[in-house]
Amino acid sequence: MTPDPAPQTADGRGLYEWFAASARRHPTAVALEVAGDSRTYAELETLAGHLAAQAVAAADGRPPRRAGLLAARTLTAYAGYLALQRLGATVVPLNPGFPPARNAAVAAAAGLDLVLAQPGADTTGLPAPVLTADAAALPANGAADVPPAHRPDPADTCYILFTSGSTGTPKGVPILHRNVAAYLGHVIGRYELGVGARVSQTFDLTFDLSVFDLFATWGSGATLVVPDANDVLAPVRFVTRERITHWFSVPSVVSFAMRLRGLTPDSMPTLRWSLFCGEPLTAAQAAAWRAAAPGSVLENLYGPTELTLSCTQYRLPPAGTPSGAPAGDTVPIGHLYPGLEQLVVDEDGHPATEGELCVRGVQRFPGYLDPRDNAGRFLRFDGGRATVVQEAQPPADGLWYRTGDRVRQDPRTGLVHLGRLDQQVKVRGYRVELGEIETALRALPGVRDAAVVTVQGPRGDTRLAAACTGDDPDPGRLLTELGALLPPYMVPETLTPYDVFPLNANGKTDRLALREALAPRRRPAR
Repeated sequence: MTPDPAPQTADGRGLYEWFAASARRHPTAVALEVAGDSRTYAELETLAGHLAAQAVAAADGRPPRRAGLLAARTLTAYAGYLALQRLGATVVPLNPGFPPARNAAVAAAAGLDLVLAQPGADTTGLPAPVLTADAAALPANGAADVPPAHRPDPADTCYILFTSGSTGTPKGVPILHRNVAAYLGHVIGRYELGVGARVSQTFDLTFDLSVFDLFATWGSGATLVVPDANDVLAPVRFVTRERITHWFSVPSVVSFAMRLRGLTPDSMPTLRWSLFCGEPLTAAQAAAWRAAAPGSVLENLYGPTELTLSCTQYRLPPAGTPSGAPAGDTVPIGHLYPGLEQLVVDEDGHPATEGELCVRGVQRFPGYLDPRDNAGRFLRFDGGRATVVQEAQPPADGLWYRTGDRVRQDPRTGLVHLGRLDQQVKVRGYRVELGEIETALRALPGVRDAAVVTVQGPRGDTRLAAACTGDDPDPGRLLTELGALLPPYMVPETLTPYDVFPLNANGKTDRLALREALAPRRRPAR
């Protein structure tokens, strides 16, 4: 079915207004399918109104300024997100699967006025009033006391997401309505979203890419289809059963499907668009997915939370043509979205073909919730050399955000991701990029994916340990072949096969868990 595209103007509208416009245009279209429940745009708008009224009552009769949302993959989660946005509140997603102490720390750092929680969520230690609500039990008809929809200023904060901080303390990343408006104004039209499109919802609400799932879908009149935990690990079954047209996930999902031998040719005929983001997409993953969904356009996206979900795009050429990446390498991340500028600088701050990617423009966030986290994260560029801004204060709009990612500018494919700057380690005095070893390992026969971490040797020295997935990989053979490709100091001391890598809450490879598992076991003292 050809979608009915929504207007593509990024006019600074608030996040709730993207949904409300679709509800006015397409009230009977299905907005959400979750856990066997289906709701039209009109019905979901009614539920959001009821929850908004309850939230105002729970906050002493005033709309909350900042509100937590402790819910996941339930009707309460989705209607609750809309309810809080309707009130003009800044939404702070909390994950029911996280330890209560983690959620409490985030709630305290955010200064929440209210937490909207789904039934059964552990609210222990939350430093704010809690409203537990079951959206499925609310009446389907409207109510007279529903508060009017608030129209926020484009410079108001839309949501705050908390990422892991280098100091171990969660770091708050506020995103403005104007940041999201610019993003949605680009992606809705690019991916032909509209009535008739059926969009997957694979990301937890604490992962910023979920904003695409929810609001690119609802901003266009499409249907959001929520998989359960087992469906995410079996994408072919889910896509086929639910007639999904738009798939969006981290590339690790492809590796799961490959391990289960589920990506058979032409197994996902309904897919029109396949988007991947959140970690490097390998050429092998892209080839396997494209063979299973030959009618789908595949794009690799990139972007840190600070640049509003994603900020670059690379569209793979049609099947049968080179992907732009050698076998075993990662797919390019391509070109910046409209309204953004890039600056690639070397270690001395000079513009370079290869170096750290820095970005500014309409999607750049206004600075961290705690201004102290801003120190060292932005650059000032005078046209010749960039200097690091060390002030702990909100950054001016013209400053460049330092992504911490090392890239190469390729005239054919745009940006090529080369790894994190913080993946650079020293082994025996040599500088080593872990991503380079991983690329070499992925290129070896029988290897599907690879990860390299540093571990501490018995004398406190830094050593390399590797893990890989594949079809019965032989560690001895692979290390020998790796030794023929890399200098001795870059060859890991150990290689451990896995059926599948451990994943963190965002579905990415959990490198901390790998490091713990691969660390040499110390012999107990006698």
